[in-house]
Amino acid sequence: MQDNDDEAASYTRRDLLLGVNAALLALSAGSAMPVFARTTEPSSGGPHEVHEIENSWIPMPDGVKLAARIWLPGQARSHPVPAILNYCPYFAHLFSRLGDDARFPYYAGHGYACVRVDIRGSGNSQGKPLDEYVQQEQDDGVEIIKWIAAQPWCSGAVGMEGISWSGFNSLQVAARRPRALKAIITHCSTDDRYSDDAHYKGGCIINDMFLWGIDFLAIQGRPSDPDITGREGWRERWLERLNAVEFNLGTWLSHQRRDEFWKHASVIEDYGQIACPVYAIGGWVDGYKNSVFRLLAGLKVPCKGLLGPWTHVYPHIGIPGPGIGYLDEALRWWDHWLKGIATGIMDEPTLRVWMQDKSATPDEHDVPGRWVAEESWPSRRITERRLFLNGGRRLDSSPSQEERLELEPLQTVGATSGNWCPSGAGTSKDLRIDLPLDQRVDDARSLVFDSAPLTEPLEILGAPLLTLSLAVDKPLAFVAVRLNELRPNGESHRVTYGILNLCHRDSDANPTSLEPGRRYTVQARLDYAAHRFQPGNALRVAISTAYWPMIVPSPEPVVLSLFAGSSELLLPVRAPRAQDAQLRPFGPPVVPPVAREIVSSTPGSRVVESDMGSQRQVIRYDVGNGVVLAEAVQTRLIGDIKMRYEIYDNDPAAIIEARVTTGWERDRWRPRIVAASTFTTTKTEFLLVGELSAFDGDDKVLTRTWERKIPRQWV
Repeated sequence: MQDNDDEAASYTRRDLLLGVNAALLALSAGSAMPVFARTTEPSSGGPHEVHEIENSWIPMPDGVKLAARIWLPGQARSHPVPAILNYCPYFAHLFSRLGDDARFPYYAGHGYACVRVDIRGSGNSQGKPLDEYVQQEQDDGVEIIKWIAAQPWCSGAVGMEGISWSGFNSLQVAARRPRALKAIITHCSTDDRYSDDAHYKGGCIINDMFLWGIDFLAIQGRPSDPDITGREGWRERWLERLNAVEFNLGTWLSHQRRDEFWKHASVIEDYGQIACPVYAIGGWVDGYKNSVFRLLAGLKVPCKGLLGPWTHVYPHIGIPGPGIGYLDEALRWWDHWLKGIATGIMDEPTLRVWMQDKSATPDEHDVPGRWVAEESWPSRRITERRLFLNGGRRLDSSPSQEERLELEPLQTVGATSGNWCPSGAGTSKDLRIDLPLDQRVDDARSLVFDSAPLTEPLEILGAPLLTLSLAVDKPLAFVAVRLNELRPNGESHRVTYGILNLCHRDSDANPTSLEPGRRYTVQARLDYAAHRFQPGNALRVAISTAYWPMIVPSPEPVVLSLFAGSSELLLPVRAPRAQDAQLRPFGPPVVPPVAREIVSSTPGSRVVESDMGSQRQVIRYDVGNGVVLAEAVQTRLIGDIKMRYEIYDNDPAAIIEARVTTGWERDRWRPRIVAASTFTTTKTEFLLVGELSAFDGDDKVLTRTWERKIPRQWV
């Protein structure tokens, strides 16, 4: 049995990145399309015994059946209860078991039916694999909720929850207004698929697109489990799925601006479509923090927001820490909206955040800070402080005489940037390969502006705004801007950052080229942050035209001219609030134990190789790999992700290679998927090669390849 919360967190992250986690329920082998069930005693303090149904089929109007794993309170068949839905493609029967079992038995033990459904074409569900968030997925979601509400064990009230994909479609399905959907909780998700997801940021291509794109390709190629869908014809069904998989990475790269492709399922287009209450949750280390603030500002329904120090995990996992008793916090939300119980949750402040005393750093288990709150968002308590980027590389409260500063191009600036969505192989210790590091290496090759050391604490909450007066010598150019905290010993720690494709300065939908040498005034919005700058430290603004490998470089090297004295930083300053000391405390995190055996586990690594003669840099990034035995089902789950980045300091032509392996083994069943891509940039186009190979043991089942030449369109 699992006896370490950090290990639970480890395999939750691998659930998202590698698909390696523990499976818990007993499984009877041999029969086709069975429904396995068991009853457990009350667990994690819940008053009810839990009845687990391993697989149930949910019919869609077109005849396709979706696979669902269900947890029911023992009394649900005689005394119907509200239901909670999670809906995603990560294979409920095998690869998302740990994450699911870290929540749903707990909720069921406290009086909720829980339903975890694989979207069509994934896991054990029938149908063809789909791209992200297509109309069919949302149509099915509406039908699933209708089916759940009609079950004899359901009271007719349904909630929807999820993280990442299932957080996205909780918002998207809510926008369809299914009658039975009464409330949602969305974690680490976005309202804006173009500008705030794992594809583009500030009009630039981010490297997470390639890791996620190939991981997704591998996920889509996984076969169903023959012990659920039937052994007869299993390989034929797998081949049908493999041949239906599309090369979605190529599609995403073909939509380089905000067009109808990205507007679809972006609820930012019309927040008014959502009619049920929303609890939006994120983490400061996660890539999706900004959407929490936009949702609170834009939604017209009762809503709450919560930001902790965490990465892409649920708050009871809490990496980096501190974690919280999230399961009980969620129950307060569900009890209020699905059962009509007065829990007091809606009497508390709308927004609660972890105010960080320092940025998250590798090998540090907890981020120092405190919980603070705002009664509403936007908050009238937030004031603006203006600092000017002045001559002499100073950051001052009043402007200096204008001075023109130039920055020569270096393509390897960004080596300490970390990932857009830091994750590591799992534990807080593994975040060392994904978190931004000491910024001095990148600061030394950027334009930097430093304030005087602070004489008192400075607390910010919001999204800083940088206004730059600049000129460039090419028609297409990017800027990466960072706000760092500079310590007396010289250490520079990134607090927040922003990316801007200057061709997108006025519009992501209709970018326009720059006129070389012409002076422009542009605004770069940095990510939201809650940070308390410490006395004795200084603020630093760092600016560069490259941020590799975080973003794909511009077509040509760019010389940047910045007009100091005419550029400025606007900080969202928050005054301390006495009521924060009386906030209702969160309880300790509860992470249910999981039965599994780690067969092998290799921590992730990031190795940077530099050839000083040729100015060539190669980054080898291994997310980590492992084999886990899911003891209850006697199934070994396999996962591995490797990335390689190559660039020259004097040439923005770049190469990104990705390779993902996923699979499982039980008795004679040994399916394995290997997905790979090579992405190469030129001045005018992107060259993309993809490959998907499937193996049944040592036998190759199928190999598919794709080759795309994609014209660059203002990126």
